[in-house]
Amino acid sequence: MTAALDDIELDRGPRRPGAERLCVATRTVRPVAQLIRFVVGPDGEAVPDLKHKLPGRGVWVTATQDALSDAIKRKVFARGFKREVRLGTDLIERTERLLQRAVLDALAIAGKASLVAAGFTKAQAALGQGEVVALIHAAEAGADGVEKLNAALRRSPQRAPVTVIGCLTSAQLDLALGRPNVIHAALLAGPPSDTFLARLRRLQRFRTGDLGQEAGHAVAN
Repeated sequence: MTAALDDIELDRGPRRPGAERLCVATRTVRPVAQLIRFVVGPDGEAVPDLKHKLPGRGVWVTATQDALSDAIKRKVFARGFKREVRLGTDLIERTERLLQRAVLDALAIAGKASLVAAGFTKAQAALGQGEVVALIHAAEAGADGVEKLNAALRRSPQRAPVTVIGCLTSAQLDLALGRPNVIHAALLAGPPSDTFLARLRRLQRFRTGDLGQEAGHAVAN
């Protein structure tokens, strides 16, 4: 039993989709999609491996700020790696920045695939055609524009629920989409859009700690 626990606590490389690993903080086995993998860099410091591609042995932490904070406070990284590990004082903030960067990168790819209708008029037109999977408002968007597009969404012939997003700033949208003053945008259906929404959910889970009804089971020490 001990060998089995060691095997799921300390991996020996990137994991295949659908695999489960043990969170070193909560001692809960979860799908890797609900976890963040950490590896030890050349300088002996733990670094996040969001894409599960970095070489070497890794440990996994439930993908929330609270779980990562707990792992740092209880010094479980050293136990998980079975060696001394240096933890940056900004590990939580750095992890969040990487999660946010992944969201913006995915939005940029969706934009290059012509799946983003940027601007109030284009977003409104896309809503009228019923092809939208998400409606994006910049965090600083005016209430009037937000309400008008939300009203257009309620009238639109959408066949599936539409995600309304308001957590990205105009500057972040500008950077991702390569154009200035993006306040509103509509996201059209397509695989790059699915990737963006999945990464956004991961970022929101990290910030809120809400894993919803996603499965996981505890393992005794």
